[in-house]
Amino acid sequence: MSTAVPDKARVVIVGGGVSGCSVAYHLAKLGWRDIVLLERKQLTCGTTWHAAGLIGQLRASLNMTRLAKYSADLYIKLEEETGVATGMRQCGSITVALTEERKEEILRQASLARAFDIDVQEIGPEEVLKMYPHLNISDVTAAVHLPLDGQCDPANIAMALAKGARQNGARIIEGVKVTSVTSANGKVNGVDWERDGETGSIAADIVVNCGGMWGRDLAAQSGVTLPLHACEHFYIVTEAIKDLPRLPVLRVPDECAYYKEDAGKMLLGAFEPKAKAWGMQGIPEDFCFDQLPEDFDHFEPILEQAINRLPLLATTGIHTFFNGPESFTPDDRYYLGEAPELKGYWVAAGYNSIGIVSSGGAGFALAQWINDGEPPFDLWEVDIRRAQPFQKNRHYLRERVTETLGLLYADHYPYRQMATARGIRRSPIHEQLKAHGAVFGEMAGWERANWFADEGEAREYKYSWKRQNWFDNQKREHMAVREAVGLFDMTSFGKIRVEGRDAASFLQRLCGNEMDVEPGRIVYTQMLNTRGGIECDLTVTRLSKTAYLLIVPGATLQRDLTWLRRHLSDEFVVITDVTAGESVLCVMGPNARALMQAVSPNEFSNEAHPFGAAREIEIGMGLARAHRVTYVGELGWELYVSSDQAAHVFETLIDAGADHGLKLCGLHTLDSCRIEKGFRHFGHDITDEDHVLEAGLGFAVKTKKGEFIGRDAVLRKREQGLSRRLVQFQLKDPEPLLFHNEVIVRDGEIVSIITSGNYGHHLGGAIGLGYVPCAGENTEEMLASSYEIEIAGERHTAVASLKPLYDPGSLRVRM
Repeated sequence: MSTAVPDKARVVIVGGGVSGCSVAYHLAKLGWRDIVLLERKQLTCGTTWHAAGLIGQLRASLNMTRLAKYSADLYIKLEEETGVATGMRQCGSITVALTEERKEEILRQASLARAFDIDVQEIGPEEVLKMYPHLNISDVTAAVHLPLDGQCDPANIAMALAKGARQNGARIIEGVKVTSVTSANGKVNGVDWERDGETGSIAADIVVNCGGMWGRDLAAQSGVTLPLHACEHFYIVTEAIKDLPRLPVLRVPDECAYYKEDAGKMLLGAFEPKAKAWGMQGIPEDFCFDQLPEDFDHFEPILEQAINRLPLLATTGIHTFFNGPESFTPDDRYYLGEAPELKGYWVAAGYNSIGIVSSGGAGFALAQWINDGEPPFDLWEVDIRRAQPFQKNRHYLRERVTETLGLLYADHYPYRQMATARGIRRSPIHEQLKAHGAVFGEMAGWERANWFADEGEAREYKYSWKRQNWFDNQKREHMAVREAVGLFDMTSFGKIRVEGRDAASFLQRLCGNEMDVEPGRIVYTQMLNTRGGIECDLTVTRLSKTAYLLIVPGATLQRDLTWLRRHLSDEFVVITDVTAGESVLCVMGPNARALMQAVSPNEFSNEAHPFGAAREIEIGMGLARAHRVTYVGELGWELYVSSDQAAHVFETLIDAGADHGLKLCGLHTLDSCRIEKGFRHFGHDITDEDHVLEAGLGFAVKTKKGEFIGRDAVLRKREQGLSRRLVQFQLKDPEPLLFHNEVIVRDGEIVSIITSGNYGHHLGGAIGLGYVPCAGENTEEMLASSYEIEIAGERHTAVASLKPLYDPGSLRVRM
């Protein structure tokens, strides 16, 4: 007899893979009742049942590592809690490098693992052979061993989570398909379902889409953007191998391969460079525990290399050739959180073939987020709000995921750019920039000039962990900004108008700085959460008594729009995304005033146009709104130009610029200039987990203005004192480079990581920012310590500073 479907619930979870079961388990553990999980067929039947079940704890950031470690710990405990065997065993893992570039990468990862308190050992080829007999180590350059990594039985992990959820009161019902998520007034109010011709509805305030490769189409029915697409994923399982010992998981990323010993057999899987997208017309309705057709020709290059790497495969039969679908996303990161388009619509999907190791922690984090109304810690890198509306386009997704699958095992070079699905969002002066030698990168779909090639120079990246081919180009651009004048295209800035009778009071409530300023004033501020963490880093320009313009990073636009809209109460305020309406051209450097005076009849003196002021100007034969602000630490203006006049204004500046040393500059130079000045970058140096005072941004918080979100947390922190501070570092040796995630060593002890880094061409060395613990210490005590930065296992002496190393008095921006 079929299980009865209730007519109401507190939360409905759609999808019975490991992700959905984990969300149900963790909500139930928090004491939630009236939890209903609906699975269209049978638990685990989509992707979970055929996953390889690798449990690698080290991820690309501290919080993603925290979630992976949580998963590993949970899966060890689940068997005792539920009685379901999970197959979890900590057999360890080995990653081997076959090139010097890969050696640099895995040694950097080993340093990071130590900073994240993960047991790790760098080992040589001979030690690899002792751990992995039969392996060909002739070309192995280095290896890293993580002894507490492991493997598990994916289907049983999901079943154990499901049983644990049931034991705590959740209802899990198989054979029920959710046909739609219903809503009213911008908020979820339930789901419609069908089972064997029977239909019904469940009233609910919260729905969680854990639909895996079906999730995108389900989300689209509700107008929710969930950009993911299925790809074919291949592995083989050998016949039993006599006397095969228990082995660690082995990863050989230079050959796109991973190996897992299981019950005396070997599993060989692949993340090939060019994948095969699948399900272009949608996932078949009857798809369950299905396999896709074999494609041995596609897998053969991987197998040929594997036979050389593990010669015993040459004399071992293949028991299973498996091909099954898995979901991949445009940036190889999964999605968590509440969808910006619909309140109460939550997502946990798009796991990019690391769903088993991710889902335990992801389910925990999402359950906490739903329960508390805010994430337990910074989850921006997997936040659903990073998805751009255009990314729901299926043609775009089909193109992009053929690349992202392979990028899991590609060299993770700094500044690596996507090759597929490009050219979708372009500035009005894109072609002019291209004609001047621009080499473009992509961010949130925007094509942005990252650097400019010289005449005759190849317009392409040559990736490396050392100085890449554009290093000298960046230096020339950087020095032009410091010594003459540079021109940046920053059209990708997010631009939001907040207007209406209550616009001022609304922004006073959301922002830490004073918003009730005169029209024409620009305010640098943050929007804070109740913990004092930074939800948004922005400038706000008051255009009139009832209108403001908010300038935010292009990557966070959807996040920031959602934050604003979700905090509207009964105020008379209209919030509008006007990003596409204006281009932004930034004129920056000591010669900026002379250049502006050459192209405009307006006055640009400090008296006529002081720092932090905005006004309309004439420029060439057009008009612009000139904002006197800077992100590079120099005199300069951001010019907001109607998109239809952008090309004309650009040409006007270029024509006049020759007399003033004007140089076109890219985003790499913007970043190297800002880090010399110690300016923060949202998502790296400042996040919703970083307290605004510890980030060194207290000057932008005005507690005396009255109540605003986060004010109490700021007052508490001022009373308690800081537990850590954001510090700027410069390496004394001018040769090494800093990018992100290098290890900070204080008086011989690892204390933190570099949050962002670049090369300070004016200062003559690599510059980084990073938080240093400082509870009970004053500034002198902090700076009296000796600091080193560990890069790929080697430590380099660093100078530490709490003031900007470049122009600490900010005299140049006001010159």
